[in-house]
Amino acid sequence: MTHTAEHRSTGMNQCITDCFNCAALCIETINYCLSQGGKHATPDHIGLLQTCAEIGTVSANAMLRGTRVHVSTCTACAEICRQCAEACEAMGDDEAMRRCAEACRQCAESCRAMSTGM
Repeated sequence: MTHTAEHRSTGMNQCITDCFNCAALCIETINYCLSQGGKHATPDHIGLLQTCAEIGTVSANAMLRGTRVHVSTCTACAEICRQCAEACEAMGDDEAMRRCAEACRQCAESCRAMSTGM
């Protein structure tokens, strides 16, 4: 059977979109953080943004492939995105960081639902 958007659940299709959106925003935010310097550019924060972008991409790709391994990747993605959202929010009331935190939270919620095997 072909594994296409029409064959996936609405929730899975939304999760794929949320994962790619989160990954893109995390990558954009890395550049922003490096330009800001200071607490924004600490190795831990940049590393978390990079990891969040990567696990989002891995999770989306696993779902696109139609493999059951997405349950595992989405479990990890939900936790990493949660941590990334918290870290971005801790940077203060800054539009770029707020956008990244929102994308991470949305991805975490979507991935949490997919991690139950839906």
